[in-house]
Amino acid sequence: MQATLLSLLGLALFGALHGQEEVTVQPDFQQEKFTGKWYSIGLASNSRWFKEKKQVLKMCTTVVAPAADGNLNVTSTYPKFDRCEKRNSLFLKTDQPGRFSYTSPRWGSQHDIRVVETNYNEYALLYTKKFKGTDTFIMVTLYGRTTELNPELQEKFTQFSLAQGLPEDTILLLPKTDKCMTDAA
Repeated sequence: MQATLLSLLGLALFGALHGQEEVTVQPDFQQEKFTGKWYSIGLASNSRWFKEKKQVLKMCTTVVAPAADGNLNVTSTYPKFDRCEKRNSLFLKTDQPGRFSYTSPRWGSQHDIRVVETNYNEYALLYTKKFKGTDTFIMVTLYGRTTELNPELQEKFTQFSLAQGLPEDTILLLPKTDKCMTDAA
């Protein structure tokens, strides 16, 4: 009886894991339309960094610009204490349009970044899987071309984050701020 129960549990777990679908990218992704200024509207993550910092996170700007060989220069400007910080990242294109890789020079972590959905002129939903050592973390980001997005898009972000297994307490709509909003790259 116990062996049968364990077999059934094993099959159920295998089915659940096997049933998890690969996160897809935006069909017919058009990189040139994706470039420009974005505002971070929402973040969701199961990383320790996010859990420790989420109480102080605020909306920030991100500028996406074309780089050599089809890569993207990504510059985020965000408030930190009494100043504006900038973080520059080079997203390397992959064979799949809308999917990029990034290696953090500071932490050595590997990032698999996917533009899941965008209409280019209003919002973009990104999924990032981060690998550091034996740890794997997920981050979902909601960007807007303006600091305001309609409730339906915010709900789409929340539902997508939940579908990735992120608990509700790890999903954050970022508070607006005037600080660093005009200091973008």
